[in-house]
Amino acid sequence: MTTAAFQDASTTTSPDATSVAPGQAPERVNLLGMSRAQLEAFFLSIGEKKFRAAQLMKWMHHEGCDDFAAMTNLSKALREKLARLAEVRGPSVVYEGASKDGTRKWVLEVEDGSYVETVLIPADNGKRRTLCVSSQVGCSLDCSFCSTGKQGFQRNLTAAEIIGQVWVASRSDVPRNDSRQRPVTNVVMMGMGEPLLNYDNVVPAMHLMLEDDGYGLSKRRVTLSTSGVVPKIDKLSDDIDVSLAISLHAANDELRNELVPLNRKYNIATLLDACRRYLDKSPENRQVTVEYTLIAGVNDQQEHATELAEVLEGLPCKINLIPFNPFPHSGYETPSRNQCVRFQRWLDELGYTAPIRMARGDDIDAACGQLVGRVKDRTKRQARYIQSVQLDAN
Repeated sequence: MTTAAFQDASTTTSPDATSVAPGQAPERVNLLGMSRAQLEAFFLSIGEKKFRAAQLMKWMHHEGCDDFAAMTNLSKALREKLARLAEVRGPSVVYEGASKDGTRKWVLEVEDGSYVETVLIPADNGKRRTLCVSSQVGCSLDCSFCSTGKQGFQRNLTAAEIIGQVWVASRSDVPRNDSRQRPVTNVVMMGMGEPLLNYDNVVPAMHLMLEDDGYGLSKRRVTLSTSGVVPKIDKLSDDIDVSLAISLHAANDELRNELVPLNRKYNIATLLDACRRYLDKSPENRQVTVEYTLIAGVNDQQEHATELAEVLEGLPCKINLIPFNPFPHSGYETPSRNQCVRFQRWLDELGYTAPIRMARGDDIDAACGQLVGRVKDRTKRQARYIQSVQLDAN
């Protein structure tokens, strides 16, 4: 890649790299969210060999290092040059909390002072540590059962801000070099926001998760979850090979229109056809993960289980049942444990694997659907929601 190509790429995916007027001190370029190709172009543009990119990637992503002076396999002159021209800047940690069940949540401040949240969930006696990563400040969708959507929407996160969440979580523990003891073993793009509506930043960040000199995760251990942005599902299969999850939550369009308004644009049949096309392009036998939030009296009855089994017929999939995690004024309730088990049994009798995903980190508001952060809401959705709650109370 030429220097000009580096400049083009950094303009679109790394807004920290900006042009400078004559006489001004140059703004340092944030290298954290750059791909290998972009880093190679950066080093060429400053008169260095492109193999330095791999060295720097290992320092940033393997070692969690943000201090050029500590990068001992780089010459002193290069370290000094990098300190003048560049930086490794991840999101600032505003809050870090630990749940009684071992879940950890970080509230992170990104550019412009907004807050996003990311959650690390341990399982299998700590052998699996899944990081739930946010893709947007707030969420541009308005799913009725999700508190994140009620915060409104501000903007997309940059690639540096997305991979920065993995960087923060990885720096929080040691050792980083031992693949058997990685602080993060799995990533799910299931935090704040709709990942496929921030496609141009999410995909490069996921490439860094898979990159050997990045986080070296298996493609089976990186999952993108979408509410159903069908054209981007089709594009995703051409650009990266990761696991796919869909937020379904209902098996008929009338109910899903209410729960997931995006369904009015891309209905269930259209979404499931896109999932089949995605699997057809996959080089290996894969399944789609179907996320289904159980809401008391809304979608948790036997007829709903039967309808779900029918609509998913022929699609290689597993179903994750997620008991609704309550938030103030939602108007929804969590089904009883017995009702969740009954729904699971009905699906099992119909031939579907459907584990119940128990709430993790709900005592620190880190459970599914509870992430809120701090959003300067451009949509005014939060104000309208608060107003509607006040009207209901009166």
